[in-house]
Parts: sequence; C-alpha cells; structure tokens
Amino acid sequence: MSIGRVPVNFVHYNSVISAYSRSSLWQLALGLLGGMPERKASPTEISYNTAISACEKTSQWQLALSLLSSMPKMRLARDTISFSAATSACSKGRQWRLAVSFVSGMRAVRVTPNEISYSAAISACEKEGQWQQALSMLVGMPQMRATPDVVTCNAAISAFEKGGQWQLALSLLSSMHETSATPDTISCNAAISACEKQGQWQQALHTLSSMAEIRGVTANKISYSAAISACEKGGRWDVALLLLCGMPELRATPNEVSYNAAISAAGKGGQWQLALSLLNRMPEMGTTPNIISYNAAVTACEKGGQWQLALCLLMKMPELSTAPDAVTCNAAISACSKAGKWQLAVGLLHGMPAMSASPTEISYNTAISACEKAGQWQLALSLLSSMPEMTVASDEISFSAAISACEKGGQWQLALGLLSSMPDMRLVPNEISYSAAISACGKEGQWQQALNLLVCMPLMSVTPNEISFNAAVSALEKGGQWQLALSLLGSMPDMRASPNEVTYNAAITASSSCFQWHASLSLLVEMIGVGIVPNDITVNSAIASCELQGGCWPWRRVLAEQRSPGEL
Repeated sequence: MSIGRVPVNFVHYNSVISAYSRSSLWQLALGLLGGMPERKASPTEISYNTAISACEKTSQWQLALSLLSSMPKMRLARDTISFSAATSACSKGRQWRLAVSFVSGMRAVRVTPNEISYSAAISACEKEGQWQQALSMLVGMPQMRATPDVVTCNAAISAFEKGGQWQLALSLLSSMHETSATPDTISCNAAISACEKQGQWQQALHTLSSMAEIRGVTANKISYSAAISACEKGGRWDVALLLLCGMPELRATPNEVSYNAAISAAGKGGQWQLALSLLNRMPEMGTTPNIISYNAAVTACEKGGQWQLALCLLMKMPELSTAPDAVTCNAAISACSKAGKWQLAVGLLHGMPAMSASPTEISYNTAISACEKAGQWQLALSLLSSMPEMTVASDEISFSAAISACEKGGQWQLALGLLSSMPDMRLVPNEISYSAAISACGKEGQWQQALNLLVCMPLMSVTPNEISFNAAVSALEKGGQWQLALSLLGSMPDMRASPNEVTYNAAITASSSCFQWHASLSLLVEMIGVGIVPNDITVNSAIASCELQGGCWPWRRVLAEQRSPGEL
C-alpha cells in the first residue's frame, strides 16, 4: 500500500489506529490492525496497545483480552501499557476478577504494574462492591514500587463508600494529605457520600467544611447534595435546610438532588409544610421537580397525616408531565390507610395500572392493612387472593395483615386457614402472624386453639413475644381458665418475654371472674412490685372479686402497703 510514491509503514498505521482509538471507532481500528500483514507492515507493540485501548474505551473487554493473548504469537512483547489497557477494559466490562488477576499475574511475565494498572483494577472492584479486594490491591502497591495517585485513591474511596466502610474512606482521605496524592473534589465527594450512606451526618459535615482548607478544592453541588442527604438520614432536617439555603452564597447552585434530599429530610422530620414549600420553590430556582421530588413530598404528607394533600399531589403530577410510579402510589395508599379511608386506598390500588404504575407487594400490603383496620375482612381476603393474578408475590406481611383482618371480623377459622397455608406458599409465619391468629381464636372463645398455637410457635422456630402471650392470656381469660392464665403469665420470663399491663389485666380479670380474690390481689401486688401501675379497670376488677366474698376488704390493706398514705 502506498500513497503516491511514499510507502506506508507501521508508523502510518499506528497513527491511524490511534486516531480511530481516540474516536472510539474500535471496529475500524481492529480492521486496520488485521490488514497490516497483507500490506507488508508488521504490527508493533504500539499497534496492539493502541488497538487494545480502542476496545477498552468501548467496553469491548473480550476483544481486548483476545488481542492481548495474541501478542506472543506475533512475537510481540506485552508491556505495562498492554496489561493496563486490558485491565481497564475488564473494569469497564465489570469483570473485576479478571482485572485483579491481570495485575496479580503481571509479575509472572516480568511486567511491573504501575499506578494505572492498579487504578484500573481497584476501579473494577469498586464497580462491583468488592471493597476488600480494592483495599488489598491498594495495600499491595508499595511492594511493587507503585505509588497510589489521586485516581487510585479516588477509586478506593468510592469502593469503600459502596461497601459501607465510611471509616476506611475517611482514613484514606486523611492519609492522602501525607502523600503526593493531594485530595481533589472527587475524593472529598466520595468520602462525604460514604458517610451519607451510613447516616454519619456529623462526619459528612466535617468533611464538607474541611474542603475549604485544601488548595484547589471547592465544594460543588454534589458535595452539598451528599451532605444534605446525610442530614436527611440522620434526622437533621434543620441542618439540611441550612445547607440548602447556603449553597447559592457559596456559588453552588442547588439541583434536583439537593432539593430532593432536603424535601425528604423535612418529611422525615414531620415538617410536611416545609416539604411542600421546597417543592413549590424548585421552579422559582430554575430546577424542575422530578419523580423523586414528588415522591418525597407525597411521603412527607403521608407521614404528616395529610391524606388530602397527598392525593392532590398525586393527581397533579400528570399535568406537570411527571407520571406517578409505584412509590408515589404506595405513599398515597398509606396516607389513606392511616386516615381510615380504606375505600380510597383500595381505589388507588386498582387505579395504578391506568397510571402506568405497576402495583408492588407494598401496594397490596398497605391496602390489605387499610381493610384490616376497617374490619373489611372479605375485601382483605379478596385482595390477598388477587395478588398472583397481578404477578405480585404475597409475603409474610400480606398474610399477617389478612389474618389480622379475619381476627377483627371474628373469623377465627379463616385466620387459622391462612396461617396453615403459609408454608405451602414458601412463607414462614412470624410473631405477628401467630399473634393475630391467637387473638382471633381468643376473641371467639377458642382458648384451646389459642393455647395450641402458642405452644407450636417454638416448634416452628418462632419465639413468642409479649403480644403473643397477651393474646393467649386474654384467650384464657375469656375461656374462664384462670389457672392456665396464671401459669402462662409465670412462664413468660423463661421465654424472655416481660409481662406488661395488658398481661396482668387479663390475668387479674380471669382470676376475678372465677372469684379467685386471693390470686387477683397477689397479681395486683406483683404488678405494682415490678413497677407497672394498674389502671382503674384492673383495680376495680380485683376489688369486685373481694366484694363478692362476703364483704371482705383485704384489697385496702394491700394497696395501703404499696402506696403512700396520701394516695388512698
């Protein structure tokens, strides 16, 4: 091949391949490389390295590895550049094991990895959440006489951030000052984000404030957004608001992420008015609210008990070219559920497909819970049975809410049926499921069934809690089984469950109903002795049991021993 009378050699080919590489035209680069022998232009190490780099830029990691492995056949020596480019290709292709193996195996072929090699491997680990491997690579660099640079450290800090290792992220950031790798904005942002993900808002703020002390480092909107989000997770809506308001003065213009974090912080802090104010302020500040903004605002209304406003926002979203998603609808359904508006909650659930929002387990569970609270057990069961048709998997929460609905509706047989069917659905009943079923049996006088369920709980690897015991003791009380009620009360400490006011009230009522005034007073004394103040119902029940015994009044003496003289 020649142009005019000038023969084209490998230098010309390498220049064109490099141009193709810079333009991410990997097909043309490989085509030119493959055609060199036919044109009597022998490829060189530079030819292959440049072609591998072209594949790396476009995440063609398989082709990059193929080129690397073919170099010895072409009698070309692979060098640090070859392996570094291939390692970077593996990183972009999310092949962290291959990336690590390349760096680890370079010594076997007498090639020394450098900062670029290590940075690519650490970045590969970072992308896949392999922070331990990233740390191992970082620690091993000095042994290979490779000094971590800012790119290496940034990749490692980001790996620690994704792995929830905020202490390691801050430690590495701090150690950068002692080396030639001066932290930059990316380093600090990754460290702030690491603190944010673990709710370490104080550390996030400290890192943010320290950025001003580093030459050439300026906090940007990413820095502030991460810090605001950290405050949101830490429940400091007031600090989040201060950061947001202070951004313009520091030439960091708030964006959607900044506002979304602040709105969420306000919502979690019960400041629904502030959340709505921030949402309305976004367009004025040149920032368009997105789906996350609206979700945070609707959730704020839900937490603040403002179901009407939650629905208003939901209905307003399509007009603003923002389609509600499952999160939006779930928050609105929950708002209606908490307000006792079960009809609206169910209506929203059924209307989700029309809004192009697919119902989730949370959608159904919240709607079932709304029906449960309103005693709509038939509708609760209907929603539960319809979940498979909507390709939504029911879970323990779904069944527990349905069982509780049956309990409120006096349907103890249905409650037991649901409980027994859970293993067939590959679901393990939990304390909530059993407690609801025990309560369902107890309310309908089925104390034997209630007691049997309580006994079965440990056999199913479920530990009864206070609610379980309270439901069982109440069932025994309704069944007139005062001895069993007292026995069950006495066994609670052995199961690491502490009797509370509800437990004692049920046991005392059980004893009183069976004219066991001695037992009633004994329980009353025990109750006061453990620091539980009896209510009027409990005391009156114990007094009534005494009055029925020929006018004996030992309760006055007992109470006098437990209370100060002025209380009687």
